[in-house]
Amino acid sequence: MKNWLIAGVAALGLTMGAAPQVEAKSLEDILSDGTIRIGINPNFPNMSTRDEDGTWQGFDIEIGAMIADKLGVEVEWVPTETAQRVPFLVSDRIDVSMGALTRNSERAKLIDFTVPLHTEVLAVLATDKIEGETWEDFDKDGVVLANMRGNWTVGWIEENMPNVEIELVDSIADTVRMVAQGRADAIVENVDFFMGFTKNHESVNWRVVPEPIFVAYCGLGVSQGNENLTEALNIILYDLHSSGAVKAVWEDNYGAPMLREVPVTPFF
Repeated sequence: MKNWLIAGVAALGLTMGAAPQVEAKSLEDILSDGTIRIGINPNFPNMSTRDEDGTWQGFDIEIGAMIADKLGVEVEWVPTETAQRVPFLVSDRIDVSMGALTRNSERAKLIDFTVPLHTEVLAVLATDKIEGETWEDFDKDGVVLANMRGNWTVGWIEENMPNVEIELVDSIADTVRMVAQGRADAIVENVDFFMGFTKNHESVNWRVVPEPIFVAYCGLGVSQGNENLTEALNIILYDLHSSGAVKAVWEDNYGAPMLREVPVTPFF
């Protein structure tokens, strides 16, 4: 199976020797300055996006604001495209990186992670019009999968589900609409991000195949060696998880619970 989760060092435009890490702002610096710089993906509904008035909204925005409040500082939102999340930390352009930053070994060579904020489940979203209890059941002639142009999952499907046909569109809403209208049979994706859009098609009997393909854990990215900040963020995330705040904010933005919730202990 292709290692689809790892964004390699080369793909990030970094090497261990070519991009020396800049001294990051410590927790003490952030508290003294009164501002924490949080990197957010500017084109990632419902994680972070601007409303008609230009105000940031979404899951990351609400959680980031809670983190800043617990630290007693203001937030500076820094638009950070997917490929910029690690480089912006390494170059001290942000203090914290959000944007569904999956914890993996390649990134861990360059940055540190907090405990998980949320999961990211690669699974099959289908309807009651097609049978199948595992993702392998969908890998057969005649099955059409809807997906978006440029998604990494398109390559994963081509490699691991060679018998299906793929139809590409430009947005999450269009992807869900294709299945709702019967122009595709299912979606193989990080389906948590698609669940809210199923509410637009209430006449369809949606279902998520019980067996996930993979469960990844997304944390906050922090500059390597910034231990005091990481520890403070871990304590804050424990508070937000144990109080139910993360769960509530997720459901408010995505219209459904996480497919796999983050297990919470005082020591995670």
